[in-house]
Amino acid sequence: MLGVPVDADAATIAAARRRLAKRLHPDAGGSVEQMQEVNEAAELALDALDPAPGSTIDRRPTDRRAPVPRRRSSTGGVYHDHPSFTIEAPPVEAFEGLLIVAAQLGDLVDDDPPHMLEVVLGAPTPAWCRLALTPEAGAATVGLTVSRVPNGGSPDLDAVRDRWIEALNRLDWDRPDRPRPS
Repeated sequence: MLGVPVDADAATIAAARRRLAKRLHPDAGGSVEQMQEVNEAAELALDALDPAPGSTIDRRPTDRRAPVPRRRSSTGGVYHDHPSFTIEAPPVEAFEGLLIVAAQLGDLVDDDPPHMLEVVLGAPTPAWCRLALTPEAGAATVGLTVSRVPNGGSPDLDAVRDRWIEALNRLDWDRPDRPRPS
């Protein structure tokens, strides 16, 4: 489904997912079902990556229908949480809320509205973050991936997630043009 070689690395898999999302996302004329298939295919491809030599972490799932749990990748220092949290607004509005918070928390590195946003967070929890938005019944589910930055320690996934949610909750949510996180 992703159109990547069998030996594709994580970056190639992520790029294929973004390429397909631009065409198959409901906001781009696709459907929720198509986007779910793309996301599942990407997760399965990532799960199939062999662990690094000497790693005690195996990303290969035992039940391919089970939800993907939070896990540490085989490269060490990369953490995934999907789903991490939900914003009760359509993906376009949720993305705008995340952009506002991104400007408060760090530096925007890359974005693919309204599907993906990459940010380098500053202190107190320096980390690289990717937030992937998936539409879900009038809301946007956010999957979070975090990794350490050069000269930084290993980020605490829960602390990073809580930082995003706290900043989203500080926004003026009474305005009708602002999304609501949950």
